Amino acid sequence: MKPIQLISPVDGRVYAERTPLSPEAAEAAVARAKAAQKPWAARPLAERIALVKAGVAKLNEMKDVVVEELAWQMGRPTRFGGEFGGVNARTDYMSEIAAETLAPKVVEDSDKFRRYLAREPVGVVFIVAPWNYPYLTTVNTLVPALIAGNTVILKHASQTLLVGERLAEAFHAAGIPADVFQNVVLDHATTERLIAARSFGFVNFTGSVAGGAAMEKAAAGTFTPLGLELGGKDPGYVRADANLDAAVDTLMDGAMYNAGQCCCGIERIYVHESLYDAFVEKAVAWVKGLTLGNPFDAASTLGPMANKRFAKVVRDQIAEAIAAGAKPLIDPALFPADDGGAYLAPQVLVNVDHSMRVMTEESFGPVVGIMKVKDDEEAIALMNDSPYGLTASIWTEDYETAAQIGTRIETGTVFMNRADYLDPALCWTGCKDTGRGNSLSYLGFHSVTRPKSYHLKKV
Repeated sequence: MKPIQLISPVDGRVYAERTPLSPEAAEAAVARAKAAQKPWAARPLAERIALVKAGVAKLNEMKDVVVEELAWQMGRPTRFGGEFGGVNARTDYMSEIAAETLAPKVVEDSDKFRRYLAREPVGVVFIVAPWNYPYLTTVNTLVPALIAGNTVILKHASQTLLVGERLAEAFHAAGIPADVFQNVVLDHATTERLIAARSFGFVNFTGSVAGGAAMEKAAAGTFTPLGLELGGKDPGYVRADANLDAAVDTLMDGAMYNAGQCCCGIERIYVHESLYDAFVEKAVAWVKGLTLGNPFDAASTLGPMANKRFAKVVRDQIAEAIAAGAKPLIDPALFPADDGGAYLAPQVLVNVDHSMRVMTEESFGPVVGIMKVKDDEEAIALMNDSPYGLTASIWTEDYETAAQIGTRIETGTVFMNRADYLDPALCWTGCKDTGRGNSLSYLGFHSVTRPKSYHLKKV
């Protein structure tokens, strides 16, 4: 099998290399997971919860190593300290609601009938995780899947090969059996072969639209449930009554944090005409305050993109937009670390419209276009003019107005005065090309379990 190489965006060297499993070895891993599932599910729920929380605690003990490895693998500056806040919060919440969510829902319990709905684990859960938030996106499914009594096989992105290994190391050290949670390295062909063979009770994939289509194709005819989060082109809308400074700070951070490599990052902004000039001025100043550089430098607030080919997509979108009349407001010379490769200067574009790819196709990089709008109607139409629907951020001081606008936006999450955030108590979901399915909240447990009805009659 051809080795899979992890090329570090920091310096372009091969940071890690792993040989993918052969088809036979992959099938053996699935067989072990299936054999381990019933005994794991037979353990008391409280025991499974305790083991999962212990696994996350062991991961926290690796913080220094994990933060350094993340910088080498995908370029996030070490000053931001990894993903532990979100990992811990999501684990704690899903653990807290597990007993109530998974408990049978009793319809009748009398001297004649006992009728109830139960939740049963689906069996083996297959997680295909992305590189941009490699721990958080994995935990979203890993934690509820294990708690609910499933076994899990994790295939991580080639850009973050070491993440799966660290998770497995931590969870195994906490006492979770090796066959209950397996980290594997697979090529695309073997991945598709396993799915087509109906190896899994649920497949969760986070990645590109093309990748999601490949998953659906592989699963065709197997009736395997799929959870697909396929990215976004998330909008921010700044109404006339918005708190301008708060809007600038949050939306620009949402556009630039993690070098813009976030599924729910802000990629396009619509500003009411009364605030437009002031918003643009403050946004440009905000971006000029960033420091692009080596992620190990304490001064760096913006690291390289995860791969130079990802940066090329963004550069091409920017160049095409400028050629079509867009105006760039950031001089790349202000960011001398821009090397034409993975290190990419941030950019703010005005005079943009929806004929430009930078306003309609996912950029997944440190660029944002800003458009002027005259009212809510225009903003809603523009926000909905997208093949994606993950989140939308509305800036206003009126709850009712935000909720009313939210009912008209084709999106999975509506934010008011917030952006680029996951609340574990709320369902993480999307529509259109963003995919289907859900994670987090009590519905996250529904994804990794199936309903089972009991109709028991005394004669």
